[in-house]
Amino acid sequence: MPHVLYLEPIGGIAGDMFLAAALDLGVSLDALAHHLSGLAVPGWRFERSRASRHAISGTHLEVVLDRAEAHPHRGLREIRALIEGAATLTPAMREKALAVFEAIGHAEARVHGVPLEAIHFHEVGAVDSIVDVVGAAVVLELLGAPEVICAPPPLGSGFIRAAHGQMPIPVPATLELLRELPVRFEGVGELTTPTGAALVKVLTRVGGPPADFRIERIGYGVGTRDPRDRPNLLRASLGRREEEAGGEEALLVLETNLDDAPPQLLGHLVERLLARGALDAWVAPVVMKKGRPGHVLSALVRAADRTALTGLIFAESTSLGVRSHPVSRDALERAFREVQTPFGPVPVKLGLRGGEVINAWPEYDACRAVAERAGVPLKVIWSAALAALPASGKDR
Repeated sequence: MPHVLYLEPIGGIAGDMFLAAALDLGVSLDALAHHLSGLAVPGWRFERSRASRHAISGTHLEVVLDRAEAHPHRGLREIRALIEGAATLTPAMREKALAVFEAIGHAEARVHGVPLEAIHFHEVGAVDSIVDVVGAAVVLELLGAPEVICAPPPLGSGFIRAAHGQMPIPVPATLELLRELPVRFEGVGELTTPTGAALVKVLTRVGGPPADFRIERIGYGVGTRDPRDRPNLLRASLGRREEEAGGEEALLVLETNLDDAPPQLLGHLVERLLARGALDAWVAPVVMKKGRPGHVLSALVRAADRTALTGLIFAESTSLGVRSHPVSRDALERAFREVQTPFGPVPVKLGLRGGEVINAWPEYDACRAVAERAGVPLKVIWSAALAALPASGKDR
């Protein structure tokens, strides 16, 4: 499993292109469909094909509806219920998918000048868009929850007909979602859709390619249009940073003291920090001035992520100041291996030094999903995955 996913929206980015690129990297379509099967939105199926744009071949994916949907407009509460009610989704998948829809809802509310609760999703509330958004959260977990970096997306130009009538490109919701992020005003037609913009905002860090990036796999998601000025492709490169080969690395610890934050807010913020690239995040109880109980929120981050994650702490907490100080850590080399158990395949993360396996951890979410399907205790799957590893201490 890779540690970094670098996205290049050559022809733009949309939900179907994101899923197609993941499939082109090797994500199982059956596994994706299984996790989505718990959504209470029947009457759709995937159609996967090979396609090329400007002589570059990749995967094209389409969500085909069995019949025209009679109720394409859904509110955030309804969409939240669909996602939270899907037993086939892991907690991490639900958290990512809900964050994407909430970002779209906030953007639409600002554009239309109405409360969030009054927003009803039109195109984004249709079945195919729900599948695209939730599917994006699924494939990231199937890829091992890598750090995701996206090059600045091109926005396009012109006009498009939407539920509210003729709209300029980029449509207002897309522009609102990408506020304060690097973008490129270029191209003809709608290159970055609202769904694509929300995926970029919530699931990625926008910037250039990671330094010392070792590419392991490359995939191309092919869009439906075939414009003349550029290949309509989303390129996805999977790999890892050189420093993840192990050894000492320089990092930063961000921390802030909080005495007025409810536990639910802190738990949510830890999840968001990890999703946006923090290497670790934690909360510790402390006694503050005047004997008040409080918490210290801390995050271990790379220097390149300092500004973005400091901004996230300010946005998601009551903090008025964030401290930072340099630290170094000596890390084991990391690798992923998929082992075969009597209950199905399970990915295992290995910690190695000089090729020797020092530690091994079956992936929790995968073990949980296998346990639920097999109807056996989680600890049985965990033990079976460890037992399936080679007896030798060397990674094979």
